[in-house]
Amino acid sequence: MSVTSQDPGVTISPLGVFDDPRYSALAQRFAPTYRSAEPFPHAVIDDFLPDDLAHAIARAFPARDDLTWVERDNVNNRRRFVTDETKLEPFLREVLREFNSRQFLLFVETLTGIDNLIPDPYFIGGGIHISERGDFLNIHADFNWHHKLQAHRRCNALLYLNEEWHPEWGGYTEMWNRDMTEKVDEVEPGFNRLLVFSTGEHSNHGAPVPNACPEGVLRKVLNFYYYTTHRDDEDAAAVPHFTLYKTEASPTSVELGTDYRAAGAAYEGSETR
Repeated sequence: MSVTSQDPGVTISPLGVFDDPRYSALAQRFAPTYRSAEPFPHAVIDDFLPDDLAHAIARAFPARDDLTWVERDNVNNRRRFVTDETKLEPFLREVLREFNSRQFLLFVETLTGIDNLIPDPYFIGGGIHISERGDFLNIHADFNWHHKLQAHRRCNALLYLNEEWHPEWGGYTEMWNRDMTEKVDEVEPGFNRLLVFSTGEHSNHGAPVPNACPEGVLRKVLNFYYYTTHRDDEDAAAVPHFTLYKTEASPTSVELGTDYRAAGAAYEGSETR
């Protein structure tokens, strides 16, 4: 399925986009920084798709009232998404399937070093996501087990498709350290920017600051999750669980412990004991 480009007479199709050897080169170029990134392996790649295709996908996103979205509105998150591809137009269905294709799996395997990846044809928790002014997603570690695939979740790929997004609007994806004492990195949801990161018990991430975009502006993201039937890393023994939301260790509580230990160290080093 193709769509008409902004240039008259030009059509755009996502089919085979990842056949381009450019993606193999990108994966190999970013692999070393991906694997050494903190607080957990991740990479950010700008201008990921051909520009015309990225704009076509952004324009094809359903509007807020175009269909029935799966909605979340609770203390931990407020957002909307579509996981049932049959609700989408054929062009967007082809886009989703390209991100589950052999060629994209090879890209992700090369980038992450995780072999034998399996895509999710059910798009459980993934697919097309939008959020509006005031929407957010608290810091969390993702669910770790896909019951339909009987497989371990290993990594996520997020493609931001916001043709106009100002830094002051927020919506950044934040990445926190294991003990939730520090935000280590954050990613602005810039247009045609791909974020890939490994998932595990300590891959604490989210977009906890409510969007400050104007009313009617949508933060648009494609979300894809990938799995393996085995894992032999530190998270291999983790029991299956749903999303684990994390509580930030407040500066006050951290400082109390730091001050307490410092006083003890000073006491041990004093000559007046």
